[in-house]
Amino acid sequence: MYSEYAILYAEINLISLILIAVILWKTMGLSRMMAQRNFAISIIAEMVFFASDTFFVLINEGIIRLGIFAPAAKLLCKELYFYSTGLMCFFWFLYFEHLRESKLVESKRKVRIACIPMVVFIGFLITNLFAGFLFYVDKNGVYHRGPLFVLTYVFAYMYVFVSCSHIIFGIVRKSSSANKKTLVFLALFPIAPGGAGLLQFFYPRLPVACGVLALSTLLLYLNWIDQLISVDPLTGLNNRKMLVHFYDQWTKGHSEGNILYLLMIDANKFKSINDTYGHVEGDQALKNIAEALRLACKELPRRANIARYGGDEFSVLVEASGLEECENLKTRIKDKLKEINDKTGVPFDLTVSIGISYTSGSLTLKQLIDDADENMYDEKVKSR
Repeated sequence: MYSEYAILYAEINLISLILIAVILWKTMGLSRMMAQRNFAISIIAEMVFFASDTFFVLINEGIIRLGIFAPAAKLLCKELYFYSTGLMCFFWFLYFEHLRESKLVESKRKVRIACIPMVVFIGFLITNLFAGFLFYVDKNGVYHRGPLFVLTYVFAYMYVFVSCSHIIFGIVRKSSSANKKTLVFLALFPIAPGGAGLLQFFYPRLPVACGVLALSTLLLYLNWIDQLISVDPLTGLNNRKMLVHFYDQWTKGHSEGNILYLLMIDANKFKSINDTYGHVEGDQALKNIAEALRLACKELPRRANIARYGGDEFSVLVEASGLEECENLKTRIKDKLKEINDKTGVPFDLTVSIGISYTSGSLTLKQLIDDADENMYDEKVKSR
């Protein structure tokens, strides 16, 4: 009976291990962004988590026989199991903070402070080898939980809890510039693996944690791929592909009489900014424009599709009550951009020209863009 249980446990964990190994292989070299490095490290820690858990069960159930070395091997497996759990949750925490565009990950000092609980946990695990206050294996090779075993879960889950709290507060306060859909997904992500982990805390012989964790990691990976193909990496806005998708969906499903407005936004004298101040400052200029668009569109009664159209051109698609509402949005964009420029202290005069067009669904997207471009260039000529 025990052998069948051990084999079933090992099979589930092995399938889970293969799944995340494939995910790790697919992510290698795909992106060098720090966020994805954290994601890759969390997967490596997860693989150690699966392997140590599997070996412990196989040794404990007598499938792998190590004789007098079995107690030490069991203890080592558990040490690796909880060490990898802590690392996995810590790098998930950093990954989530990157995705929600937190200021924490931009500061090395804050990241070091965030490491402190992990360092303390590692110290506890090392001390536990001699003291056994977290867990231990007796002379007969029987594994026991120690009086402070709950700390193994507290230290690891602390990172996930803090990150989810940040995400939820960001959604409620609308203080994050990250995509709201992504934030909601990240807030809900820990529910399944966390629930499976707690279930296995109370029923240790129930092999659910690794399988659920592997499937959750797959969802994280798919979310990342979706970000890569639909989001502009510099500004975090939708890319042109999503602009086309949004317009196609609107033309197929809008109600009769609804009007869709398009704002085309172009940075004035952007080439001279790049030539004079370099591409780093040019990138900052594009980020400032993107942030101005986000802040200005937050005040709209309906959600807008904001995209980087290409180069220094941006677009906003939104159903509005009329041209006056779009003119007000246009003014807000320019006011927000001035505020952000003053705040970031850019060494150049950064302004934009904005053209507006609209359709009830009779125009193609190219026609809509051409109309807005024409109005935008008229404004650009007047500004010169």
